[in-house]
Amino acid sequence: MSKPTLTTESGAPVADNQNSSTAGVGGPIILQDQHLLEKLARFNRERIPERVVHARGSGAYGYFEVTDDVTGFTRADFLNTVGKRTELFIRFSTVADSLGGADAVRDPRGFAVKFYTEEGNYDLVGNNTPVFFIKDPIKFPDFIHSQKRDPFTGKQEPNNVWDFWAHAPEATHQVTWLMGDRGIPASYRHMNGYGSHTYQWTNAEGEAFFVKYHFKTNQGVRSLSADQGAELVGKDANSHQTDLLQSIERGVYPSWTLYVQLMPAAEAANYRFNPFDLTKVWPHSDYPLQRVGRMVLDRNPDNVFAEVEQSAFSPNNFVPGIGPSPDKMLQGRLFAYADAHRYRLGVNHTQLAVNAPKATSANNYGRDGLMASNAYDRHAKNYEPNSYDGPVQTDQPLSAPLAVSGYVGTHAAPAHTKDDDFFQAGELYRLMSEDEKKRLVENIAGGLSQVSRDDVIEKNLAHFHAADQDYGKRVEARVRELRED
Repeated sequence: MSKPTLTTESGAPVADNQNSSTAGVGGPIILQDQHLLEKLARFNRERIPERVVHARGSGAYGYFEVTDDVTGFTRADFLNTVGKRTELFIRFSTVADSLGGADAVRDPRGFAVKFYTEEGNYDLVGNNTPVFFIKDPIKFPDFIHSQKRDPFTGKQEPNNVWDFWAHAPEATHQVTWLMGDRGIPASYRHMNGYGSHTYQWTNAEGEAFFVKYHFKTNQGVRSLSADQGAELVGKDANSHQTDLLQSIERGVYPSWTLYVQLMPAAEAANYRFNPFDLTKVWPHSDYPLQRVGRMVLDRNPDNVFAEVEQSAFSPNNFVPGIGPSPDKMLQGRLFAYADAHRYRLGVNHTQLAVNAPKATSANNYGRDGLMASNAYDRHAKNYEPNSYDGPVQTDQPLSAPLAVSGYVGTHAAPAHTKDDDFFQAGELYRLMSEDEKKRLVENIAGGLSQVSRDDVIEKNLAHFHAADQDYGKRVEARVRELRED
């Protein structure tokens, strides 16, 4: 069987792919060697800017199957029939490190799902924790700068990490999660996922509900201790990628059961704490989990760069029946995620195969720009309204309108009766077993004891004392022991 002819990118056959063109035998390379120049120029451009956060990631394809009737709460088409399946793509990731970072490290994990629905792509962008470190997006760049590599030392600095947390008491809940037993998942298959933010569902009658998403792993939650994580990083820095890839290749398809918490919209204003605060969870005793369906991953990407690194998730990609809430962090991300992808991948990144709709097609007036598709009707107009039968609006809002009032300004979050930064961190601590508490204290003290400034240490200790007196006393005692060694 004959092999295909090697060509340049313009399709011309390549005569010699082993030797550059030179001026005589052993002479200097000549500028007219188009094949050489093309190869080197393309090689220089093989990489695009990595994500500022969530740079290190793994992905897989699969499907979501509805198992329970939720049509009383949302008119989303992909959720309207028990047994209905929707193709999806998921990207798991670490948050803080760069593209070359290790998998088995103590860090939150991204949990981003793209549902290819018949009404357009729906992106649910969350984490493996139900809460986050901050509640206002204006603090996000500062937070990430404090956690990433220091611009002078080139490495993550405990002084920066804990100094930011010292000035962000609302981070105490997430710090307790991160430093606890679930801070290093054993694999992507063995962790839960959460929408984290509060979203809105709207049913066919126009009734609105605020919703939180919970993906519970059917493999069981498994995590690593700090020592186990360090050992695994030394053996295989790509451990989570390896595990996900090999399990799907073997036909051992990981799955998660999706549950939601639903709050009637009218109850939000008078709830005992701000239900749109990303640093807090809704107690299940108030809003119990309701099962929705099952997510299964059954196919690996063919090309990690094309399908994982170029995958783009934006929480503003909603479908009819699903919309945003007044969650301030979500509101910031509605802009920031899509803008990041326009910078990294270009304005036409939604035309890439992994990002394009699969169960429907995009139909709008966007044209041109870098890497624009030429798949347009040459007679189609690029403006609206027009007299040429172009696409038109539906006049049907995707979700219920959000009522707003008051003066424009930089307001602190509205106060509710139980709106403090520490009580849920204390509740989480008191749920832990004695062994879990010991490991939590050891993990916190191991980092906090490396901080050089006493005032930063004291501010952080005050947060743990405020969450629970026993919690604070244990961390304080262990920090002092480590600093005296």
